[in-house]
Amino acid sequence: MKFKKLLPILFLLFFLNGSSQNSVTKIETKSGIHYITTDFDYPVTGTYLFEGAEPTVELNASGTGFYQLHEQPKRAVIWGFECTETGEPKFIKGYNSSEYILWYQYTTPSDADEVESWTAVEFTIHFNSLKMYIQGERIKSYVDKSEK
Repeated sequence: MKFKKLLPILFLLFFLNGSSQNSVTKIETKSGIHYITTDFDYPVTGTYLFEGAEPTVELNASGTGFYQLHEQPKRAVIWGFECTETGEPKFIKGYNSSEYILWYQYTTPSDADEVESWTAVEFTIHFNSLKMYIQGERIKSYVDKSEK
């Protein structure tokens, strides 16, 4: 009888504990198993431009977006930042910057109609200039949370 009274409380505690963690997706790549998340402390969503124009990268909060290679059309992707199994983003701390790995996979077939694998690219945040870079060439400015 006491167990039945505790069951709703246990369920609630389990639910709250599970919902407070980052969402993590396990992906299989050519280099093995990796974990990715779109939960991030910086405003990474938005459009990244190459010299103010195309090719662009668009990252949406839902983990979807578009990735455009040079002289190619935009293609739909799913994306995430490499993280631990518990959802903590992996990064390398630099002097006034941090480097992450952005994984993306095309969701639309290419002209070759082959199965698309996951691709890893460098993603850096430069704290002094308030800029984020994908592959060192697609740029987006951001506003520091502490300056709002």
